[in-house]
Amino acid sequence: MTYKYSDFDLSFSHFENRRIQAGSEYKHQDILSLEAFELANKEITSWDKYEPTPLHIFSDMAKDVGVSSIAYKDENLRFSLKSFKALGGAYAVANLLIKKLKDIDINASSRDLIDGTYKHETSKITVCCATDGNHGRSVAWGALQFGCNCEIYIHRNVSIGREEAIAKYGAQVNRIKGNYDDSVRLAAEVADNNDYTVVSDTSYEGYTDIPKDVMQGYTVMVDEALKQMDEMPTHVFLQGGVGGFPAAVVSFLVESLEHPPIFVLVEPANADCLFQSAVNGKPTAVHGELDTIMAGLACGEVSVLAWSILESYVPHFMSITDESIPKVMQLLANRDTPIVAGESAVTGLAGFLIASNDSELKEKLSINENSRVLFFGTEGDTDETMYEELVGRSSSEVLRGI
Repeated sequence: MTYKYSDFDLSFSHFENRRIQAGSEYKHQDILSLEAFELANKEITSWDKYEPTPLHIFSDMAKDVGVSSIAYKDENLRFSLKSFKALGGAYAVANLLIKKLKDIDINASSRDLIDGTYKHETSKITVCCATDGNHGRSVAWGALQFGCNCEIYIHRNVSIGREEAIAKYGAQVNRIKGNYDDSVRLAAEVADNNDYTVVSDTSYEGYTDIPKDVMQGYTVMVDEALKQMDEMPTHVFLQGGVGGFPAAVVSFLVESLEHPPIFVLVEPANADCLFQSAVNGKPTAVHGELDTIMAGLACGEVSVLAWSILESYVPHFMSITDESIPKVMQLLANRDTPIVAGESAVTGLAGFLIASNDSELKEKLSINENSRVLFFGTEGDTDETMYEELVGRSSSEVLRGI
C-alpha cells in the first residue's frame, strides 16, 4: 500500500515545556561536552570499517508538506549493527576497558584493544546490561571487538530476532519474565554479585559515568549530520526512550550552534516517560506493559542525566500511537531511492507528519515554509522478521525495488 502525507491525520498528545532555558548558554558540560566529543570522535573514527552514514534529502516530501527542506540521517548502515547504538554501547565498553587497564599502569587505546594487544588482561573482565535490543547488540559487539566477556538481559517482549542478533556476537543472553525496567534492575543485581560492570544507557543515582560515555558516543552521529548539511536545521524531531539519544543530540546542537533549532521529542503513547516527566516537571516513571511496536522506545523510567538536559532545552513533547509507524516505514520503503527504517527509527518523522496535518500544532511548533527539519533514522531492520511483517517485504526486496 502507498500512503499519502494526508494519511497522517492521526491522534496525538502534545505538551509545551515552558520551563526551558531558551537562548541560554549551554551549562551541562559535566554530562556531555564538545571537549569530550573530541575524545569520542578520535576513538570511534579509528575503528575498523568506520565511515559516516548517509544523510538523505527529501525534497519531494518537503514540497508536499510545505517546508523548506527535510533531511534524514540513515543509521541503517552503521557498522554491521544497523543502528546508531553501535556508537554508544561499544564506545562505553572500550572506554571502560581503557580505564581498567590504566588502573594497572597500562596506557591503551581502542586500537590496541581491537588488535588484541591486551587480550590476556581484558579477557578477565565481564560487562553486562539490560536491553530492548539495539543497545545490547552494541555492547555485545563492543565486547567482541575489544576482547572482554558479555552478559545481556532481555525482557519478555524482546523478539527472538533481536535475541539472536545479540547472541551472534558471543554474548550470553538471558531472558526474564518482567519488562525492560525489571531487566535493568536484574542486570545491576547480577553485576554487584559477580563483579561485572554494567554498561547501561540509563543513568540512576550512583551510576552516571558509563551512561555519559554511551551518550557521548552518539554525538559522533550528530557531528556527521552537521557536516553533511548545507544549512543548519530550524527543527529537529527526536525519538524518546530513556532519553540518552535525544539528550546527546540536544546537547551537541545547543553547545555547537549560535542559534539552536526547535526540538520536538516524540514517544509511544504507551511508553511516554519523558512526556510525563515534562508534564510533572520531574522524572516520572510509567508503569505497566509498555506495549508498543516501537520496541526500542518501550522504556518506563527516565535517565536522570538525560532528563536534566532535555528539561532545559526541549520545548515540545509529543506522544503518538503505533498506528502511524508502519505507514512511515512503508513510505520510506516506497521512495524512488528506498530506505530501510525500523519501527523505532521513524517515530520522529511520524510525529512531524502528524503535526503537519494539524494546523494548530503546526503553528505551535513554528513549522512553516522556511523550516528546515532534521530527523535521525536511528535503526534499520534490526528485527528482520518484524520489518517484513510491518512493511510487507523484506529489506533486501525493498532495496532491490521488488
